[in-house]
Amino acid sequence: MFTTRPTLQGTFGMVASTHWLASQSAMAVLEAGGNAYDAAVAGAFVLHVVEPHLNGPGGEVPIILAPAGGRVQVLCGQGVAPAGATAGHYRSLGLDLVPGTGPLAAAVPGAFDAWMTLLRDHGTLPLADVLRFAIGYAEDGHAPVERIGATVETVRELFETEWTSSAELYLPGGKAPTPGELWRNPALAATWRRLIAEAEDEGGDERTAQIEAARRIWREGFVAEAVVAQSNRPTMDTSGERHTGTLTAGDLAGWSAAYEEPATYEWDGWTLCKAGPWSQGPAFLQQLALLPSSAADLPAYGSADYVHRLVEGTKLAMADREAWYGDADDVPLATLLSKAYNTERRALIGASASRTLRPGRPDGRTPRISAHATAVAAGETGHLPPPRAGAGEPTVAKDGGTRGDTCHIDVVDQWGNMVSATPSGGWLQSNPVIPELGFPLGTRLQMMWIEEGLPNSLRPGRRPRTTLTPSLALRDGVPVLAFGTPGGDQQDQWQLHFFLALVLRARVRGGYDLQGAIDAPNWHTDSFPGSFYPRAMVPGGLTVEGRTDPETVAELRRRGHEVMVGDDWSEGRLCAVARDPGTGVLSAAANPRGMQGYAVGR
Repeated sequence: MFTTRPTLQGTFGMVASTHWLASQSAMAVLEAGGNAYDAAVAGAFVLHVVEPHLNGPGGEVPIILAPAGGRVQVLCGQGVAPAGATAGHYRSLGLDLVPGTGPLAAAVPGAFDAWMTLLRDHGTLPLADVLRFAIGYAEDGHAPVERIGATVETVRELFETEWTSSAELYLPGGKAPTPGELWRNPALAATWRRLIAEAEDEGGDERTAQIEAARRIWREGFVAEAVVAQSNRPTMDTSGERHTGTLTAGDLAGWSAAYEEPATYEWDGWTLCKAGPWSQGPAFLQQLALLPSSAADLPAYGSADYVHRLVEGTKLAMADREAWYGDADDVPLATLLSKAYNTERRALIGASASRTLRPGRPDGRTPRISAHATAVAAGETGHLPPPRAGAGEPTVAKDGGTRGDTCHIDVVDQWGNMVSATPSGGWLQSNPVIPELGFPLGTRLQMMWIEEGLPNSLRPGRRPRTTLTPSLALRDGVPVLAFGTPGGDQQDQWQLHFFLALVLRARVRGGYDLQGAIDAPNWHTDSFPGSFYPRAMVPGGLTVEGRTDPETVAELRRRGHEVMVGDDWSEGRLCAVARDPGTGVLSAAANPRGMQGYAVGR
């Protein structure tokens, strides 16, 4: 079978990420004797530098890890709503949605503490050794990918007239970052150098003490001081008004990343692991639950029956996401993933495309959808034309509003340690650059509803229901596969299609055809309220790659799908690594779309 690249195989270590510099930096850590967790941290901080339009230190990250011989865990790097972020406060400002940009949309930054926690508990190298790659690229420069400059050009007027600290970094002399010319972020490099120096002074020569000192400095030291100062600066946001944020020193000092048990689902001999319902991860599991229990009972791969079945299942799972998911105490997840419930839901899939939002009634409970989402679903507000098909890159408006986002990295090492992470938020178009630090705040609170009484209502101390959703899969109880993708609401659609392609398609060289499954034509639906401001939807909308069989497209249209045919290589930015527990052979692959994702290994 032809693929764009080979599925890599080896025994020493494998890395796959959305940027080649992050992949190679992580591999260099493995070569220097570090393990998968050291490598993931190094690669993640490089992603902050080389994909600033997709993530930053002020953002967040969910991490799934499987230590060799240990149990799978989720490390939550999703910060919470600040103490002052009450629905009443936002309504008092005349808002009915959390803005898509600006400090009002900023949750407590979570990524840094999560990466430090991972390094402390599972890594082996000192902080300086894993940050040196990011410092080097920020200080000495890197050749930026095209999308950085394109994103900056989209928000040029905003930067030049309102977010002047961002213009100073991203438009020096009026020129956006240009491919082939070195671009630098000296302020970010200085931030990491100062943090390391202070951590070494406070922690001495002991590795763990240094990392703990770095965590304290981030939460209570010079970083926290600059973050709070930025939150208090009036900032133009997507509402068209200038607002200050709600982040305080107490919010930053009082939050830490934490470990959790994963949400899991058993399907055809596999165990799929996801973050809990504070993420959209269980929607992946629920889509599987809506399928036959065996891959052998699925319609022919790639046929109109196959695509229709998956799309309609996605709509049902995402309707339940809208009604039931959030950082709440009473999410009925066990029922949402149960056989009886999904047998009932599966019966709703008909011969034609559905156009309505149809949440279920787990345990007989009445679903509650926000008034805004209800209006969107009823066609009263918020509809958008089908979005331009893209390689998982954000669709950015002139006011910085972004639908879609994100980076991804997977690592497996020679000892069998495995990790999957999806860093995001704090991108360059989210908030003005904090001049003292070289990065902006995030905007994850835009996922929450100002309306009260919903699982995902804005409440102090609650996590916004994130779209970030790395995956880890076990075969017969043993971790064998880590994967994920950027793409906002599309992430758990693209990942499901990848996983099923992996299961259903041919193997290569005795292992799973990771690259073939990544390269396979992909698609997504927007037929549910989106997670990003302005929370729009396209009833019946279905975007497919141009490589999709024309007969399949025609049949899908006959069934009532509003099909948009995108470019041949326009759907998904998946990465994956794998390990065969019987032989110890490691594998990796990365997405060719967007021309920057790469896998490396030996």
